[in-house]
Amino acid sequence: MTTPAAAPSFFTRLGLAFRVLGDASLAAKLVAPASVSAPAAEPTALGLLALLQREGRLVDFLEEDVAGFSDADIGAAARVVHTGSRKVLRQYLKLEPALDGTEGDPVTVPAGFSAERIRLTGNVTGQPPFRGTLKHRGWYAAAVSLPVVSSALDARVIAPAEVEL
Repeated sequence: MTTPAAAPSFFTRLGLAFRVLGDASLAAKLVAPASVSAPAAEPTALGLLALLQREGRLVDFLEEDVAGFSDADIGAAARVVHTGSRKVLRQYLKLEPALDGTEGDPVTVPAGFSAERIRLTGNVTGQPPFRGTLKHRGWYAAAVSLPVVSSALDARVIAPAEVEL
């Protein structure tokens, strides 16, 4: 007899949401009818994606082929996406740097560091403590307060089609 696999943690699903935002083929796999069954009354990665679409039109922007647009047009669109997406992040997530400091500053990574919060790059040899340069502070979700999704709604619908009559 096999036991069901434990559901991934909320933060694992949140990380997946950000991966989905940058990978249209992964998103297509996730929204296939057989692949998504969002539990009732639980915030989902797709719920976060829906919020980013509603407020920042993020999915529209990422799905658009921008090759034919001028840099000025892309910049204007990015401003709308940035403003709306930032609003969602600030409303529903409390984000903090994964590592305090200013990018470009020297840092010491102690023994026992969290490999989930700090990724070592370059010539990594020997044992900690490691000394290097902070290239990116990273991000950590200190708090999450996504709205609850009703079980009556299809979580796979990121944004409904709009038909003007």
